[in-house]
Amino acid sequence: MPELTPRQLLLCGLALLGLAVFAIVYAGRDDGVAAAPRGGGGPSLEVGGPDDAGGLVVHVAGAVRRPGVYRLRGGSRVGDAVERAGGARRRADLGAVNLAAELQDGRQVLVPLRARGGVAAAGGTPPGVPLDLNTATVEQLDELDGIGPATAQQIVAYREAHGGFGSVEELDQVPGIGETRLAALREKVRL
Repeated sequence: MPELTPRQLLLCGLALLGLAVFAIVYAGRDDGVAAAPRGGGGPSLEVGGPDDAGGLVVHVAGAVRRPGVYRLRGGSRVGDAVERAGGARRRADLGAVNLAAELQDGRQVLVPLRARGGVAAAGGTPPGVPLDLNTATVEQLDELDGIGPATAQQIVAYREAHGGFGSVEELDQVPGIGETRLAALREKVRL
């Protein structure tokens, strides 16, 4: 084998370095979606590739392995967002989350922990604790003063149709809830 000049060795080294960088960049891709972590090891934003037109950005929080902000394709479901966040933790209460609901851009997906002492199994919430609008069942909502079964069902239907509530104030968009009822509910519900 002929001897290589220092210049040829440098060019070969640069070519190998370029291939290594190329391999590292493309090995971390997942169907055209690469991770771009934020500083401090906190939540990450999944940055989409050029084929992500019409994508959504959602915040996945609570009892998931990698809480953070993720970009998913349009038409994705809550279950897809939970999976993207590494899946549910062992104590997650997936029964309180509609995994089949279609995601909406800019919304939060909150996966709660199962309550200790059977509170979740009984379907109630501890006294004095505001009810989470994005996870409450029809039965739990029905227990609120001024909310009957029909209005509770309307709240859940609105939540499912819109991918969750962005604020407590959004309750006034639900049929059957006006300003007076919203004012009475503000301290009894949360996101």
